[in-house]
Amino acid sequence: MSDLTSLTIDEARQLLDAGEVSARRLAEAFLTRIQATQPQLNTFITVTPELALAHADDADARIAAGNAGPLCGIPMAIKDIILVRGARATAASRILEPFVAPYDATVVANLRAAGAVLVGKLNCDEFAMGSSNENSAFGAARNPWDLERVPGGSSGGSAAAVAAHQCIAALGTDTGGSIRQPAAFCGVTGLKPTYGRVSRYGVVAFASSLDQVGPLAHSARDVAHVLSGIAAHDPLDSTSVDREALDYAACLDGDVKGLRIGLPREYFTGGIDGEVAKAVQAAARHFESLGASVDEVSLPHTEYAIATYYLIATAEASSNLARYDGTRYGLRRDEGHGLLTMYRETRECGFGPEVKRRIMLGTHALSAGYYDAYYLKAQKVRTLIRRDFEEAFARHDLILAPVTPTVAFRLGEKSADPLQMYLNDIFTISVNLAGLPSLALPCGSSGGLPIGFQLIGKPFDESTVLRAGDAYQRDTDWHRRAPESAQ
Repeated sequence: MSDLTSLTIDEARQLLDAGEVSARRLAEAFLTRIQATQPQLNTFITVTPELALAHADDADARIAAGNAGPLCGIPMAIKDIILVRGARATAASRILEPFVAPYDATVVANLRAAGAVLVGKLNCDEFAMGSSNENSAFGAARNPWDLERVPGGSSGGSAAAVAAHQCIAALGTDTGGSIRQPAAFCGVTGLKPTYGRVSRYGVVAFASSLDQVGPLAHSARDVAHVLSGIAAHDPLDSTSVDREALDYAACLDGDVKGLRIGLPREYFTGGIDGEVAKAVQAAARHFESLGASVDEVSLPHTEYAIATYYLIATAEASSNLARYDGTRYGLRRDEGHGLLTMYRETRECGFGPEVKRRIMLGTHALSAGYYDAYYLKAQKVRTLIRRDFEEAFARHDLILAPVTPTVAFRLGEKSADPLQMYLNDIFTISVNLAGLPSLALPCGSSGGLPIGFQLIGKPFDESTVLRAGDAYQRDTDWHRRAPESAQ
């Protein structure tokens, strides 16, 4: 059983197609693994064994008929802000705790069409608002490398579940680094696709101009398989871009010769831990040894990214979360004292402290007399940040940068200081503001904890990002390392 749960997608595909293991047996192995490790890790909000076994039986029928693609029979898990028909969709919030999804998100429908086996819904920060997974109404998920450390956020359950071998791959969402930061903290590989590459239909909205669904797995190759399964134009999502998705795994040729890579000088300042900086710079030198060129590049408006992000994201959150009022679905607190009282009491009981904080910040930024000074100005600075990247990509194919300033921090270490928590996203949020693709992958360790770096690409150039990540992983073994609990 432990051998089955350590498989990559390609390894599982080979066993399934050869008839050496059935999709049902593979699903049962992962469900057993989840049952054994969930009490320590708290990665899942809802485990779906009946659904998983039904999917597995369907996959076995497809395999027998010779109708299996790369994801057919592969056990996967889904962040709990993405709808899966018939399963709870809580967004890790009490306000949605009783809600059962009546339809599949487009990404889930695409995975089902590909024959994937969905084993459950994963823990996250409430409404994806957080960098540690400590804001979940269902308790914090824990980092399998050290149970006293955070797995990152908001897709902490997704990264921890992959690292702990509870699933082969998972879906998360990335609004300001919420796939890449947990991937770095948990030593796995995670991709934030270009904004518009992957449908957001059926995804609980946080900040609509920033949110993007993406995969987490052990390797760039596995991530490529999942991206091919979920990336497609969707007329149900007005932000979905009508561009042909590729067979991304077919683009992975191991060759990075001649690739031009930029190192942003603003990302290697005093705020980054020395061990993290050394590991990321070593990754850059490794690319040079593979035939790529690496030189310094400037992204001068980086210092304004956090302020810009936390104005735009909170403003959009304030608007998106106005719908949770106890009237249509989810929690309702109604003592018969009138409509406004019902609204107030429902939202007071249903939302956690961080969600309330962001709603209030966003409402203030959008209020009369402040819109131009805050939200409109932030949008103008967002344009400057995007132009920084455009200028950098005029001379470079990729930008290589750290994901986080430090390795995973201790549970409770930053939860009392929101500003310190927000500063943890300093290297990731610019990518969301610019709408770019970025791949996070492991490149070292410090004190037994993983260190990650990211490869940032041009819009809709996921193939180059994944090709470079795969080339690095063919020549290193950081992505093959696992916490003791998963070995």
